[in-house]
Amino acid sequence: MKAKVLFLGILMAVSATLFAQDNQAIEFVERVHDFGQIQEDGGKVTTTFEFNNISKSAITLDNVQASCGCTTPQWTKDPVAPKKKGFINVTYNPAGRPGNFSKSITVKYHDASNESKVIVLNIKGEVIPKAKPAQ
Repeated sequence: MKAKVLFLGILMAVSATLFAQDNQAIEFVERVHDFGQIQEDGGKVTTTFEFNNISKSAITLDNVQASCGCTTPQWTKDPVAPKKKGFINVTYNPAGRPGNFSKSITVKYHDASNESKVIVLNIKGEVIPKAKPAQ
């Protein structure tokens, strides 16, 4: 009896894992980008989050929204076919923001099921303050 219960438990766990993998449509190369140290007066910095469509149907990014106005996303607007790549460019403006930062980017998308799905990406780093003028 214990062997049957153990077998059923393992079978359910494997099935759940396979379903979760089958339900995911986007696979990102990275979900967190660390800019490291950047200069406050060095201008805007940009990174690209590249993703693969690992589903069996085209996916469409419906909206990509940053957690604050200092971060601006641009993304693939056309549907991304199965096994093809898409991108989300994220630009951060360090002007007037010395110190550590961590910003989230919420990606809303759908596939052929039209079920809305969400993935959250993050950028982080440290803004080195600009030098104060000598007095």
